[in-house]
Amino acid sequence: MSLEQKKIAVLAEDKYENLEAWYPILRLREAGVEVDIIGRDAGCEVCKSKEGYPLKVDFKAREIDPADYDGVIVPGGYAPDRLRRCQNVLKLVKYQAENNGLVAAICHAGWVLASANILKGKTVTSTSAIRDDLVNAGAHWTDEEVVVDGNFITSRHPGDLPAFMKAILEFLIS
Repeated sequence: MSLEQKKIAVLAEDKYENLEAWYPILRLREAGVEVDIIGRDAGCEVCKSKEGYPLKVDFKAREIDPADYDGVIVPGGYAPDRLRRCQNVLKLVKYQAENNGLVAAICHAGWVLASANILKGKTVTSTSAIRDDLVNAGAHWTDEEVVVDGNFITSRHPGDLPAFMKAILEFLIS
């Protein structure tokens, strides 16, 4: 399957990290991937980053069918703390985890994976600030720029975005 036939959900909520959302969105679109911006059910229509940069939501999580997507990317910032409280966001993430779809998370986004209860036995990375949360959710945490464990791809911070996106694109091509 070519990248032009892939469809990825990128999660959005206020206080997202600019680069951790926009870098994947633009790289995927540049590669021909269809990208939908998915917000939480009670969340923003136009989400503002930590610096106020707008990101328009295409659909609320309740409006989509997780089976319509080949994966999900969860940007960091403070947005994951709100995203993880939405059951339909967790349903999307869990569906991708259980059906070999892409589950990609960077920085604080690991909180969403922990709340979706999908980390047991997985090797992941994140910002060190949430290491204990991920370990307590059953993950093995390591400090590397990108960690690939099956269909899970995780990174630590914006400086890791080139390695993060390289791994994502390789996963989607395979």
